[in-house]
Amino acid sequence: MNLLNLPKIELHCHLDGSLRVDTAIELAKKEGIKLHSYEYDNVKELLVIPKECNSLEDYLNRFALPVKLLQRAENLERVAFELMEDASKENVKYIEIRFAPLLHLEKGMTQKEVIGSVIKGIRKAEELYDIKGNVILSCLRHHSVDSVYEVIEEGKNFIGKGVVAIDLAGGELEGFVKPYEEVMKLAREAGFRVTIHAGETGYGKNVREAIELLGAERIGHGLFIFNDEVAYNLVKEKGVTLEMCPKSNIDTKGVNKYEEHPIYKYHKDNIKINLSTDNRTVSNINLTEEFQNVHKTFNIDFEDYKKIYLNSVEASFCSEELKEKLKLYITI
Repeated sequence: MNLLNLPKIELHCHLDGSLRVDTAIELAKKEGIKLHSYEYDNVKELLVIPKECNSLEDYLNRFALPVKLLQRAENLERVAFELMEDASKENVKYIEIRFAPLLHLEKGMTQKEVIGSVIKGIRKAEELYDIKGNVILSCLRHHSVDSVYEVIEEGKNFIGKGVVAIDLAGGELEGFVKPYEEVMKLAREAGFRVTIHAGETGYGKNVREAIELLGAERIGHGLFIFNDEVAYNLVKEKGVTLEMCPKSNIDTKGVNKYEEHPIYKYHKDNIKINLSTDNRTVSNINLTEEFQNVHKTFNIDFEDYKKIYLNSVEASFCSEELKEKLKLYITI
């Protein structure tokens, strides 16, 4: 299989974890952000996870500089465009880009300006490349529950205009779900689809509760459903798709190596999976490389690939019309 040339669907990709290093250098200079060095390798060290990363918390520290750089509309638009451009060059045909609007208000932008800028960058790229994209609005678990209401209120105006879903992300504690039950009900009523980061750091029970209490249609990671039989069976029976990012899970020490990752076991047991990068820059990987690693480890064949692709199309939050077009790429 020529994995570079095959069509791909990316459903779990964070904007602020996917900046080009060259762009980060340029924006840092433009914004007057002082760094010890503006040399490529030195700035890359600030953005890419170190080998000695020991946890999800260590991993999340790589976002400090990108968030500082993305406080202006033109910067957000540019980075969204470049992410789409990069993805298109490896035949990603559809991507859902997620980010937390509340992290980009430090220099006076409103949430509407933040969201609108990212969508503008996506639409510009769509005009130039054979790729489509939409936005998922992330809310951070270390912020208040009230902040989720703010994101819903501002983001609902963009539903059908580029925004498709809402997400909860950030550090994961056991039993985080319950306080968000009411606000996620409101989000669903407003038209948001729901995907939730859960089961990334050891708590399969969180996946179960995200589905049952928050109405999650997809789960970000879901790595640890193997330690909760109820969660495992629920994911399988309801056809919930797991957005799986093996390299990221290795980086955060969810697993130690690809051979230990349950992605192929889940796939063979008819659990629906999507393969994504999570953070292209932080984890120093693109989607083709992620597929190559999975192929090398588990010897997936074209039928495996096709099943993952078509499951990903069905799990996407795009229109039914676009889904039909995306399916054609794998059958031509």
